[in-house]
Amino acid sequence: MTDLTARAEAAGLCVEWEDADGRQQRVSDAMLEAILACLRTNGDAAPFVTADVGRPIALPAHLAGLAGELDFEDGIRRSVAIGGDGALPPIAEPGYHRLLAGGETWTIAVAPLRCPAVPGEALWATAVQLPSLRGETPGAFGDFGTLAQAMRAVGEAGAAAVAISPTHALFPADATRYSPYAPSSRLYRNVLFAPAGTAAPSDGDDLIDWSAAIPDRLRDLRIDYDRRSEEDRAAVAAFRTPERHAHATFDALHTYFHQRDRATGWRDWPEAFHDAGGPAVARFVADHTDAIDFYLYLQWRAETAFAAAGEAGRAAGMPIGLIADLAIGVSGDGSDGWSRRDELLTGLSIGAPPDPLGPDGQNWGITALCPFALRRTGFAPFIATLRSAFAHAGGLRIDHALGLKRLWVIPEGESADKGAYLQMPFEDLLRILKIEAHRAGAIVIGEDLGTVPPGFRDTMAEAGLLGMRVLPFERDEDGGFVTPAEWDREAVAMTGTHDIATVAGWWLGRDIAWRARIADRSAEPDMAQRVDDRTALWRACAGDAPEPTDPQLVVDAAIARVAATPCPVALIPVEDLLGLEEQPNLPGTIDEHPNWRRRLPDTTPALLARPAVAARIHTLNHRTPA
Repeated sequence: MTDLTARAEAAGLCVEWEDADGRQQRVSDAMLEAILACLRTNGDAAPFVTADVGRPIALPAHLAGLAGELDFEDGIRRSVAIGGDGALPPIAEPGYHRLLAGGETWTIAVAPLRCPAVPGEALWATAVQLPSLRGETPGAFGDFGTLAQAMRAVGEAGAAAVAISPTHALFPADATRYSPYAPSSRLYRNVLFAPAGTAAPSDGDDLIDWSAAIPDRLRDLRIDYDRRSEEDRAAVAAFRTPERHAHATFDALHTYFHQRDRATGWRDWPEAFHDAGGPAVARFVADHTDAIDFYLYLQWRAETAFAAAGEAGRAAGMPIGLIADLAIGVSGDGSDGWSRRDELLTGLSIGAPPDPLGPDGQNWGITALCPFALRRTGFAPFIATLRSAFAHAGGLRIDHALGLKRLWVIPEGESADKGAYLQMPFEDLLRILKIEAHRAGAIVIGEDLGTVPPGFRDTMAEAGLLGMRVLPFERDEDGGFVTPAEWDREAVAMTGTHDIATVAGWWLGRDIAWRARIADRSAEPDMAQRVDDRTALWRACAGDAPEPTDPQLVVDAAIARVAATPCPVALIPVEDLLGLEEQPNLPGTIDEHPNWRRRLPDTTPALLARPAVAARIHTLNHRTPA
């Protein structure tokens, strides 16, 4: 073993890895050096250990044989004896407890064995893109107020939950940065989803024009801010924390430099402002209190409205309610990258290696929490992120759940295939996730699509994380569609996701047409394969019945098939519930496809009342799993 290989493996880099075709690959020495140069591996780990309820707790060897005091979260203190093997006796109570022994204080994070179970059987839910919603009050895009209306309507229709894409903070001053999966921070809400008191003149077009809609929303919210009551002022003052103030400061600075210099992120600011705690920023804070207070007010408005949306679902009788979504990372030039730089991987972006769906690999242009920083800080950034994500929600979907175990990291400026897998402290992260899910009383869904290492889904299932099983991908070795009874019980069943074609669009080949148009090539070869796939799906759903020309009949059959699976939740994207042809997002595109811009054709109550939609809801309300 070379010195470079030893250093790489010590840092958690996988020098060799297996690709999607099962072939062994080796990371080049140049890439290993480049990645190692970006990793801050120095610094002592915090006195923090994780453990499982009812199982012995391994402690560092130097604590072996000592007596200590254990302070439980509920305030009870007990004397404990650490075994000669360094093991602390099992603890039955989940939570974050404190061990005082040998003059040291250790946090003992004890996790339940599983995440909370789905509160019921044969449930159904729908997934919506929040901006697509139309509400009682006209607006250019949906917001948390519109979401609350949708929650009531869907709950009254019998759904157990509504799943939404991430609501993380974006870049309010930059109307081009509206992707929910490239946030400025995962600790705060997207303030543009705060409902504005000033009514918009119209409900917008079929596609959202973010370049006009975002400035209009900020203008209306500014009017609300200028008219705020004394009661609101007092509520914002109580809401304010140093961390929220720092994020509001970033938004004010970003607005200032974006308007003045067209700066896209903090790296484009004058260097004196790169230090969040520096004198230049302090002077800005002193000189721009109103601008910062405005963004703090928007945080409060957004958080309050999001809480109301969660409460609307519970009031409508939903046993789960909101299912929030946690993005895998953040934009490095955003709020977290500015004020929490030491918590993140710097000089590296994350993505995916080449595979059949992405022959060149994927570079998502975002970064993630650094495993070494997590250990140095006692996992505080991860805990804070989870608490923000679980707030007001009865469930959480974790985007790219494999990121809890390993991340494909790419040196900035390199192509996506020039990367390596970086190991994450998986056992610790998984236990903390179970603790926080337990505290929130929320189910957890892990996005486990694509290529995952052997055993990963089994580990998820053992921990109570639900996987995702999606109709187009549920095939046998010969390419045929598996029967509903064969679907995984430890997963949610879905007709599709926001990243793939809707059922109607798949049947018509809309996704193939889009990609052919973008690539300026013929769609015929892919359509020929799709014709065979259509026949296979229809035979699986309807036997020898003739294939329909109307895709709405296929949508009915697809929903009925998913409803017949033994999965505890059938999660139907609203686009499939309505039988729409276009998908919300086309991966690998930016401006070529109207990603995150499509609006639904009517308000949620009106849409649910349509006869075809009502019939599909009836099917879901009367699920009879095989």
